[in-house]
Amino acid sequence: MHRHILSACSIAALVAVSNAQSATTIAPPGQPLKTGVPGGFEIIGESLVSAQQLFLGTEDKVYFVDKVEANPTLINNHPAWASEWALASNTQRPMDALTNSFCAGGNVLGNGTWLNVGGNQAVQWGGEPAQAQDGTVGPYFNADGRTSIRMLDPCDDGNCEWYLSPVPSQQRWYPTLAHKVFSSISETLQDGSVLILGGCLNGGYVNDRFQDNPTYQFFPPRGDGTPIQSPILASTLPANLYPLTWLLPSGNLLIQSNWATVTLNLATNTETPLDNIPEAVRVYPASAGTVMLPLTPANNYTATVLFCGGSNVQTDRWTAPDFHPPTYPASASCVKLTPDVSGTYAREDPLPEIRVMVNLIQLPDGKVLALNGGQLGTAGYGNTTWAIGHSYGDRPVMKPAMYDPNAAAGSKWSTEGLAESTVARMYHSSAVLLPDGSVMVSGSNPNPDYTVGPDVQFPTEYRTELWYPSWYNDRRPEPQGLLSSYSYGGPSFDVTLDAEDLFGDVENIKSAFVSIIRPGFSTHNMNMGQRFVQLESTYTAYADNNTAVLHVSQLPPNPSILAPGPALVFVTVKGVPSVGKMIMVGNGVIGDQPIAQVPTLVASQIVAKTAGGKDGSGNNSAAGRVGVAEWWVAGLMMIASVFALGS
Repeated sequence: MHRHILSACSIAALVAVSNAQSATTIAPPGQPLKTGVPGGFEIIGESLVSAQQLFLGTEDKVYFVDKVEANPTLINNHPAWASEWALASNTQRPMDALTNSFCAGGNVLGNGTWLNVGGNQAVQWGGEPAQAQDGTVGPYFNADGRTSIRMLDPCDDGNCEWYLSPVPSQQRWYPTLAHKVFSSISETLQDGSVLILGGCLNGGYVNDRFQDNPTYQFFPPRGDGTPIQSPILASTLPANLYPLTWLLPSGNLLIQSNWATVTLNLATNTETPLDNIPEAVRVYPASAGTVMLPLTPANNYTATVLFCGGSNVQTDRWTAPDFHPPTYPASASCVKLTPDVSGTYAREDPLPEIRVMVNLIQLPDGKVLALNGGQLGTAGYGNTTWAIGHSYGDRPVMKPAMYDPNAAAGSKWSTEGLAESTVARMYHSSAVLLPDGSVMVSGSNPNPDYTVGPDVQFPTEYRTELWYPSWYNDRRPEPQGLLSSYSYGGPSFDVTLDAEDLFGDVENIKSAFVSIIRPGFSTHNMNMGQRFVQLESTYTAYADNNTAVLHVSQLPPNPSILAPGPALVFVTVKGVPSVGKMIMVGNGVIGDQPIAQVPTLVASQIVAKTAGGKDGSGNNSAAGRVGVAEWWVAGLMMIASVFALGS
C-alpha cells in the first residue's frame, strides 16, 4: 500500500513539473494601435446595443449585453440585445442573446467560457410582460430569461454565438456571480466553477419577501443541484440584490448585502458575521464602487476590498412613500475591509465628491480609476412623478478620479490631469479595462425601453468612449519571455527587458513588476471577478548596456488568490505598463488545479559596468537556464522527500 502511495505522489510531482513547463512563450507585446488623449475621453463610435453589461472576451473583442428593448439594430427579425465590438478594426456585429438578459449577472469559467445568468421575463413595448413567454410573440420575439444560463466561447473569427446551457438556473433577477471553491475539511482547492448568488423572482426597484431568492447554487452543478439557503440574504431585505461578493485567499467568500457583512465557508455552508459596513449602503440600488485592491508579494497576497460612494439610506426608507431618490444626496465615504485578517472596516480617504453608480476599474499600474455615476439619487428607474424622466438618479459626475493605494493618507484620491467626459453615464452604464490600458466606457439607460430625443435628459445611450491613462502615449515596454499560461507554483521563468524597455536607465529595473489582471464582467457599477495579482520577481540587470532580466515566479500555489480562467498579463516599468496579452490562468479545465512547489528566486542584482564595457547578454541567457534547472532540482528533491517520508 505504501508503494502505491509513493508511486502516486512521485507521478504527481513529475506531472506538476511537466505541466508547469508546458506553457509556451508568447510574442512580445507591441505598442498601442492608436494614440489617445492622456487623462481624457474619446468617443469612438456608437454601439449596436446599449451596454448594460460589458466584458473583454479576447484581446480584440468586447462583448455587449443589453436588456430586450427596441434597439434599432436587428438580428433574426427582432431587435438585437447583444453585440461584439472588434477593437482593431473598430467594427461591430449584432449577436442573438436568445432570452431576456435584463439585469443578468456574469463571469467566466476556468475553461474560458463566459456565463450570463438570469434575466427577466419576456417583454413587449415599454418593458411590459409579453403575451407569451416562449419567444413566439412580437414585437421583440424574446423568451423568458429568468432561469437561463447563456454561454459564450469568445472568438476572433466572428463565428461564436451565445448558446443556452441545458442546465437552468433558478429564477434570478439581479444575481451575483463569483468564482467558487470546492474544498475539503482540511484544505481548499479552487476549480474554476461559478457560484450564483441571490436575486429575486420577478424584479423591481428593491426586493421583497414575496419574491426573494436568498440562495446560492453552483455551475456546473454540485451534488444534486439543490440551492443552498443564505442567512445574510434572507435577513437584508429589501436591499439584497446584486450582493457584493469576492473569493478570498482563505478560500472563504466575502458577502456584503445592505448593511450586513459575512464570510461564507463553502465547505460547511456556514456564514460568519463581520461588522456592519459603516456610513452608506453599497449594494444596488445604492450602487457604490467596489474593488479588491492589488494582491502583491508586499502584502503577502492579503485581500483588502475598497468600497466608495453609495447612499446612506436606512432600511425602512427604501419603500417609504415619501422617499424620492433623485433628491437624496449620494455619499463620498470610502471604507475598506481585510476580511481574512479582521472583521472590522477601516475608513479610507473619501471620494473627491459625493457619488453613486460609480465604477472602480483596476489599472495595470496599480492605481484605480473611478468614473461614471451621479451625485443624487440611486440606481433604478420608473414611471413616477418625481423621476428625472424615468431616472432615479440625477446630477451626473463627468470627471473621473484616481485612487493610489500606495499614496499617503489624505492624498490617495486625485483629479489632477483628468478631463471630463461629455456623456452622462447614469444607471445601466458599464466600463472595462482593455489590453492597451485604456478603459472602454459605454451604456447608460435609465429607461424601460429605447428612449431618445432632444428633450430626454438621460436617453438610451449608445455613444462609446475610450478613457486614456496619463501614460497611454508613452513608449511601452516590449518584454520577451512572457508565458501563454500560468500555474499555481512551478518553475520560475525569465522576462528580458532591453534598454528601451528600461527607458535608458538600468536603475528602472527596480520599479519593474509583472501583473495578471482579470478585467471582469461589468454591470450595475460592478466588475464581477475583477482582480489584480502581482507576481513575485527578482532581477539581474546589466549596467553595461542598460538591459535586464526579470526572474518571475508563477502564481502563488493557491487558486483562491486568482481563480483559473483567461486574464491579461502586463509588465510595468517606471509606472508605464506594457500592452496586455491574453493568457490562461491554471490548466484551462474546470476541476481541481495542479499545485506545485515554488522555487526560490535568485537574489536581485545590478551587474556593474566593466572597464571594457562587456555585453551582458550572455548572462541573460544563462539566467533563464538557471531558473529551469533550479526547478528540476526542486522537483527531484520533492520526490525524494516523499519517498523519505514513506519509508
